[in-house]
Amino acid sequence: MYKLGVMSDSHQKTDLTKDAIDMLKSKGAEYLVHAGDLEIRENLELLKKSELPYVSVFGNNDWNLFEYQNDYKIHKEPYYFKIKDSKYKLMHIPNHLTPNSDIIIYGHTHIFKTEYINNTLFLNPGELCAREKDLTECVLLEVSDESYKVNYYFKKPSDDNWQIKLYEYKRGELN
Repeated sequence: MYKLGVMSDSHQKTDLTKDAIDMLKSKGAEYLVHAGDLEIRENLELLKKSELPYVSVFGNNDWNLFEYQNDYKIHKEPYYFKIKDSKYKLMHIPNHLTPNSDIIIYGHTHIFKTEYINNTLFLNPGELCAREKDLTECVLLEVSDESYKVNYYFKKPSDDNWQIKLYEYKRGELN
């Protein structure tokens, strides 16, 4: 079993990005994934300074980050990677939702969503930036051989305490 911190849509909110990274690390995140729209180099730097393995993709507002592609782990979408025995597809804009991976992570909509369809987990962690609603959101995904546990964390930016809602899917079950 391992734990993956999943974020998206930081935009220029470095304080909210740092807050989410710190919380995810305190909950045992072993990896970090960012689904794009970091917008500023400082957000990439926060991922790098987390001292956790991380990966991110360019969002539609990240055109100014292309010059840093060699300095940070930021890729064009869709980006495929593997952790242990799980295959991931990471993108910002949900244009590549074909189920050709175990876990598909995307952002852009600023809306938290989790679905498990025909052995594929689809996950949008919501928005870090609290732009569309007065919530900053992220996910701690627990992956085991038997299940996916989606720990959806959310809070008002002015609050100190994160709230949580848990979604659990048994791997191998067809929905």
